[in-house]
Amino acid sequence: MTGSESAPTTVDTGRPHPARVYDWWLGGKDNYPVDEELARKILAADGTAVRGARANRRFMHRAVRTAAEAGVRQFLDIGTGIPTEPNLHQVAQAAAAESRVVYADNDPVVLRHAEALLHGSAEGGTRYVHADVRDPGTILERAAQTLDFERPVALSLVALTHYLNDAADADDVYGLLARYVERLAPGSFLILSQVTQDLSPDGVARATELFRRSGTPFHPRTLPEFRRFFDGLELLGPGVIPVHGWRPEPEDVAAQAEGVVPVYAGVARKP
Repeated sequence: MTGSESAPTTVDTGRPHPARVYDWWLGGKDNYPVDEELARKILAADGTAVRGARANRRFMHRAVRTAAEAGVRQFLDIGTGIPTEPNLHQVAQAAAAESRVVYADNDPVVLRHAEALLHGSAEGGTRYVHADVRDPGTILERAAQTLDFERPVALSLVALTHYLNDAADADDVYGLLARYVERLAPGSFLILSQVTQDLSPDGVARATELFRRSGTPFHPRTLPEFRRFFDGLELLGPGVIPVHGWRPEPEDVAAQAEGVVPVYAGVARKP
């Protein structure tokens, strides 16, 4: 099963978008001058930015393989970003060809590239939903056209929660995550990473201010604040840890020598 949800493709190139800033850090070409300008400013203010983007991608690969090896065959990736190979469906379907994957993002540029996301395995399937993480009703309803929520699903929100605030009358990020997790069947997985001020306070503070000046709210979180996302779930070893250290492979061990990455990561199972 393949397909994407139709939606307007008008792109606001007058202000940066986090997915396109992230794309620039990863060496991609699907960004605009306004995105590159902010990406360069943040990199100058916080030299960990590119390392963090790369470490997040590698963490996603490791976490998805872990879920697939545990028998999960359904994946919902919210905040997909610009396609960068190998993407989540390629990792999941390399581990289990019958895996079904739904991507969701609110960036029209990602919508425009949705076809690149949809070439999955013949045995499995991929679909793209154009919707905002703050609208779980829409995302879950459309994802259910591809995924069976009576069976385990791996829910991935990698490098996304730091764009959402805590306020109950605004994003209510903890309540929002709880709504998604509530919909998941027992045996499902939650895959998260989040920027923290704990490991590089000055650099992250400068990056936070630059994001906010650009019109993008940014909310680094401490270890206890990040761990709270996993309340009621069973954390997989080694628990919540800096992203390089989550079940590292040789490439990750080598990358640790480049310096700190102020990002926490964790994977948990719904009991």
